[in-house]
Amino acid sequence: MKAIRIGVYLLVAFAVVAFGGVEPSGKAILEIGAAVLLAWWAMLAVRRREAEIHWNWLYLPLLALGACGIAQYAFGLSVYPYLTKFDLLLWSAYFLLAFLAVQSFRTVEQAKQFVWFLATLAFAVSLFAIIQHFTFNGKLYWFVKLPQGDVPFGPYVNHNHFAGFLELALPPGLALLLFSSVPREKRILLGLFSVVSIGALLLSASRGGIFGFLFGFLVLLVFAGLFAKRRHAGAIAGIVVVMSLAAIVWLGANHTIERFEKMTVASESGPDGRLTFYQGALRIIRANPWLGTGVGTFETIYPRYETEYSGDILINHAHNDYLELLADTGLAGGFSIFLFIVLLYWRGLANLRSSGTRLERAITAGSLAACSALLLHSFVDFNFHIPSNALLFLLLAFTGTSGMQEPQQARRTTREIGDAEKASLSRAEARGYAPIPQ
Repeated sequence: MKAIRIGVYLLVAFAVVAFGGVEPSGKAILEIGAAVLLAWWAMLAVRRREAEIHWNWLYLPLLALGACGIAQYAFGLSVYPYLTKFDLLLWSAYFLLAFLAVQSFRTVEQAKQFVWFLATLAFAVSLFAIIQHFTFNGKLYWFVKLPQGDVPFGPYVNHNHFAGFLELALPPGLALLLFSSVPREKRILLGLFSVVSIGALLLSASRGGIFGFLFGFLVLLVFAGLFAKRRHAGAIAGIVVVMSLAAIVWLGANHTIERFEKMTVASESGPDGRLTFYQGALRIIRANPWLGTGVGTFETIYPRYETEYSGDILINHAHNDYLELLADTGLAGGFSIFLFIVLLYWRGLANLRSSGTRLERAITAGSLAACSALLLHSFVDFNFHIPSNALLFLLLAFTGTSGMQEPQQARRTTREIGDAEKASLSRAEARGYAPIPQ
């Protein structure tokens, strides 16, 4: 399954550097990549005669949400079926990649490699973002023109979505530090990766992203206090905080401070403010309470329900993922996501309590903290409509709720399968049946 894991890594990295995967070409590559990896996994399963599918409770709410969208498209309940079909294909890619991750990231060591991949990717993207910030010429990657009014940071067109990526990528690596589950010689490297990434997050001046990360960090500290059982976890957290603050002071925090000074209710009102978007979304929900207007149709339906809409600006999202989900899928979709969140914490906390090693607890705690950060941020933004962030959230949600095996246990399971096949062949030969030629 190593090829599957590498494929997942490549698709995540591609989505991040390709503007978060928001372009149609980026979404197409994710969909094609998911289909290719699924075919490869099926071929490996046939070759090994091992078709065991590892279960995860999060499959249920995701399949229910997908069924809601399929019903909208199949029975003409969507106000714009083409957009619904377009989003359903993307949702399918997310689900397939998360499913493949559950099947291929089976051991604690494999999960740890995923955490290191995220920490390395976050560091590389953050370093690029810092360099681009101080050499910015008005273009993304110094040559890609941007629509007027966009506030880019790193490879993302919107600084809030860059922050959303770091909210997800940072906590798992921090968890390894707080739980002291990495060798001493690697702690300095992981600490450097974390401090640079936190500095870039603060430099992005995303208020929702900073609040989200702080919430995720607080959740991680609670988990470390309850499950790490290491006296110096608080000291490590303090060192990370002090070094991160020193980094942002060195980089310059004026813009970030100004953003927080402007954080008032008045700044969020008006035809282009979040409060207006929320009011429009609530009108859509009240008019279509049960199944919504159709997956992916918010941009199309919004002008009908917004009294202050002038047509001069394009409102493609509600800047609140929960309200937009209710507008698109109604109470049926809302209940599915509520069930998803309940199962996420139920199974994640159960894994924390039953984990046999400090490393396994760290990976589970980091995954849950990362998901918590983005779930909070989603009250004021639309990170779940950014392919890289939505995909990464699902991968971490499944990592935190899937049981992990020790490498020796995984090898023993594979050996037992081989022994069972040999025993079955021996019984067939004893009964007079010739073995099937290979």
